[in-house]
Amino acid sequence: MEMISPEEKQKLVDQLEELKARRPEISKRIAEARELGDLKENADYHAAREDQGVMEARIRQLEERLSKAVVAGAGASVPDDMVFLGATVRLRNVDNEQEMLYRLVGEASGRFSEEVIEVTATSPMGTSLMRARIGEVIRVDLPRGVRRFEVIEIVVE
Repeated sequence: MEMISPEEKQKLVDQLEELKARRPEISKRIAEARELGDLKENADYHAAREDQGVMEARIRQLEERLSKAVVAGAGASVPDDMVFLGATVRLRNVDNEQEMLYRLVGEASGRFSEEVIEVTATSPMGTSLMRARIGEVIRVDLPRGVRRFEVIEIVVE
């Protein structure tokens, strides 16, 4: 079971729809390449078939992921002072008083920002943040040792 935010689910659904919409285009490429003759040495045909295979594998992967994913907050109300998937949270390091913004996500987007650090729900920080409340001090077991952070606020974007 993978927890994802409603935004992450929509992104996956959009990707799936886009790939399915490309099916006729790939089929047309295959048909056109087939008309060129000898399939053994037809590079266009083989390239189109390979593209089709990669695309169909990605479609199956997205469909499986969506079927197993649980959308955070779906059907349940989350208290305003509780950290949950999709939340951006201001934390204060208890040791050095440094404050930073963290966003709790189901899957890292790969986009890096100086303002907000993404943490996945399965990471040590994400596990500690999940369901934490404003004012609570959380313990995060990191490879370099234990860190403690106070949840200052949940930032509304």
